Amino acid sequence: MIGYVTVGTNDLKRAASFYDAIARHFGVGRMMDFEDAFIAWGEMNGAPGIAATKPFDGKEATVGNGVMVALQCDGPEMVQAVYDTAMAHGGSDEGAPGPRGEDGFYAGYFRDPDGNKLNAFCMVEKE
Repeated sequence: MIGYVTVGTNDLKRAASFYDAIARHFGVGRMMDFEDAFIAWGEMNGAPGIAATKPFDGKEATVGNGVMVALQCDGPEMVQAVYDTAMAHGGSDEGAPGPRGEDGFYAGYFRDPDGNKLNAFCMVEKE
C-alpha cells in the first residue's frame, strides 16, 4: 500500500548525501531526482522508498512530532551498519542498536541532519 515516505529538508544537498549513504545498505539508489526540489531513493515498482523534499509551499521544513520512518534490515549487523552510517553522515543518536522488549524486535534509532526521526530494525529469534 505505501509507495514511498517523504521527509522535509531545508538543505537538499545535505539530505542527498545522508540518504545516498543510507540507501547503499539496501542496495538501492536514487529512483527520482528533480533538480533542487525532490529526491527519492528505492526501486521503481519495488518495496516502498523514501524521499527528501523542500516543502512545496516554500515555507521551512519542520519535523513531525511522533513521526518516524522505519527501515527494515536483514539482521542486527545491518541495523548496526545503517546506524553507524547515519552517525557518520550527520545523523544524531536517538537510541543505540539493541533489543527492544521481549518479542525479538531489534532496532537503532537516529535522526537525519534535518531532525527527521528514523530507525533501522529487524526481527531476531527469541532466545
